[in-house]
Amino acid sequence: MRASYKAVIYDCDGVMFDSFEANFAFYQRILAHFGKPPLDRNDGETMRVLHTYANADVMAYLFAGDDRRAEAQAFAGTINYGELVHLMFMEENFRETLTALQPLVHLAVCTNRSTSVDMVLESFDLSRYFSYVMTAAKVARPKPYPDPLLKVLDFYGIEPQQALFVGDSEVDRLAAEAAGVPFLAYKADMPALARLDRHDEILSFFP
Repeated sequence: MRASYKAVIYDCDGVMFDSFEANFAFYQRILAHFGKPPLDRNDGETMRVLHTYANADVMAYLFAGDDRRAEAQAFAGTINYGELVHLMFMEENFRETLTALQPLVHLAVCTNRSTSVDMVLESFDLSRYFSYVMTAAKVARPKPYPDPLLKVLDFYGIEPQQALFVGDSEVDRLAAEAAGVPFLAYKADMPALARLDRHDEILSFFP
């Protein structure tokens, strides 16, 4: 079975990067602009939504019942995420793992980021590793729906069982399950084919 894998698909936030502080600062800036209370780091549910859902869904959550939601969404689009990249840190062994995998399989990204992912990848000199980048902006239904993963599979012309999806959240797990793609949980305890505590552990799935 190991030799049958033809693609490895990575989530972005929490898997490729520790981007919590960057995302926190992004949404904090939006809330401050509209005079709303600042984010509470101790609010576990809000932190989970912030870190795992697509921007439109996060904005719907933060501006629930607020008639300025559309205005806030428009303002979010004006923020230069490049100013926040310095708050992101690449996960250990990630680049080395991509270098080892690139000759063996297709490499793709499947993220609930919308417009910032290409800039982030270029900032860390990672664009050259990935032949396909799927974002929330490219589908009507982002993760936890299977649609983004199915588009990746269709791009490569492969079956669900021929890919591995590395994620760190329930949103990722649900998308993988719905798409039929084997799921690897990165530094997370949840139902999965396996848990990865280091990126290079995925190499054990290949001869």
